[in-house]
Amino acid sequence: MTAVGVMSGTTTDRRAVIPLLRRLRSDAGQADPVPVWDEMRALGDVVPAPWGGYFVTGFEACSQVLRGRNWLVPDFDWQERQADTARWQEPATREMTRTLSRLNPPVHTFQRRALGNLFDRGTLDTLRPRITAHVTRLLDRLASQLRTDGTADFVPLVADQLPIHTVGHWLAVPAEHYPHILDFTHRQVHAQELLPTKSELAISAQATAEMRDFFTRLVADRRAHPGNDVLSGWIRHWDAYYPDDRAAADQMLYDLTMFITIASLETTATLLANAVWFLTRDPARADWLRRHPEDIDDAIDETLRYDPPIHLNSRYAAEDTVLAGVPIAKDTTVHVLYGAANHDPRRNENPHVFDIRRKGGHLTFGGGAHYCLGSALARLEARLLLTQLLERFPTLRPTTAPTYAPRMVFRRVTSLKVTT
Repeated sequence: MTAVGVMSGTTTDRRAVIPLLRRLRSDAGQADPVPVWDEMRALGDVVPAPWGGYFVTGFEACSQVLRGRNWLVPDFDWQERQADTARWQEPATREMTRTLSRLNPPVHTFQRRALGNLFDRGTLDTLRPRITAHVTRLLDRLASQLRTDGTADFVPLVADQLPIHTVGHWLAVPAEHYPHILDFTHRQVHAQELLPTKSELAISAQATAEMRDFFTRLVADRRAHPGNDVLSGWIRHWDAYYPDDRAAADQMLYDLTMFITIASLETTATLLANAVWFLTRDPARADWLRRHPEDIDDAIDETLRYDPPIHLNSRYAAEDTVLAGVPIAKDTTVHVLYGAANHDPRRNENPHVFDIRRKGGHLTFGGGAHYCLGSALARLEARLLLTQLLERFPTLRPTTAPTYAPRMVFRRVTSLKVTT
């Protein structure tokens, strides 16, 4: 048995979190999840879940789970050991279980090493001019809409568009496919909810079929017409690794291309929309950044800390252990609550104050082997967007608070109306 964390223990009834989970999914909880995170954290660093397993709320305990080698992601092997295997047989669930985010060593190590550092400094330097051009064009559209109507919705015009244009260009995906990719991504993500309904799983199953068809065709077309793009490079790599097994190479190519594409969309779009919301709702914040552009990166990190695009992630214990004083049996699932951890006052003083000069800590990009592959790219997109937006729209402000999709896991801003 391995002991980790402060010995605080828990005596919370498993049913105590049910109303909190309902609130988190409600309109009010989506608009302001901070009170829910506070109440969850007040129940303890490790809180029993109604279905078994635990929620982890404290910063230190969450950090230990994300970084600890004795905490694994729920992969196929874990799913097969569960009493209710039917829960894991849904097409969308199985599709995502093959991706990097649900692989454990040594398979995860092998695939991630093969990818290398996807977004190193050289790659980002190469991408920067194109992303800057995308930002300029999207903000031109925003300006035109504002001139015509007086108001505009920042999310469909800019926040949703920049990530798909960035990753689409990087993979050399024709732009006419971007709307379809966004559409099935928004629908497929239902299967990654903590407790998806039957109707949500049906929506995800249809989206998964469309997603599989699209990326399978993309890989086949690029194999027939290779170029100097990233996907063509992956094809050459995996064909060489599987010289006698084209099906294995194609499966690997599909999994990687599909995952890296859809993983870079909603999370980055939510970061962009949240940043604009938090910065423009208070003119003093936006004004400060115009005069101190060197603080833009800190503003991005504070946005990630204050309202993370992912509410929770799951791990299971590789062995019997103790977390924050709570005995955790092998194979037990724990759900890391990013927002609760980021607002832990033991880690960030006055956590409910949005402070662009905080220089605090957050766990939003995860940790350890599963630290977010696209973190550097997301930061670059946010930096380039905010730099131009603050300069071009000195009086930009929201007309109403943003609206969010009713989700418990992946946060999604669906609308942010702005004016000047």
